[in-house]
Amino acid sequence: MLKLTLFEKRSALGRPHCLLSFMTSPTFFASACDPLPDHEQKQTALSYLNEAWAEARHDGVDGDCLAQASLFAAFAELVGTYGEEAVAKFVEALPQRIRNGEFSVQMKQ
Repeated sequence: MLKLTLFEKRSALGRPHCLLSFMTSPTFFASACDPLPDHEQKQTALSYLNEAWAEARHDGVDGDCLAQASLFAAFAELVGTYGEEAVAKFVEALPQRIRNGEFSVQMKQ
């Protein structure tokens, strides 16, 4: 007999998610709520990425390797969604954005 248990859990930003447990293998899925606004989706995505990044660093994965793998995954997703030409145009603006400090994280002292 299959044991099915449903629990509610909160995401990193407090959004409800459901925990569906089949015996001892829990599976999370978003509840059928209204979709998050774009800025909240980006915050949620960044929270998940930060958690994954911290876990990988804890397991000994080098930061440079993580960055390169993350860029590859991000560009592959964008190309799959928007196509090569659109992504190529998007990345043309990256050098200036980098030089302008848009991606620099300053340490507060």
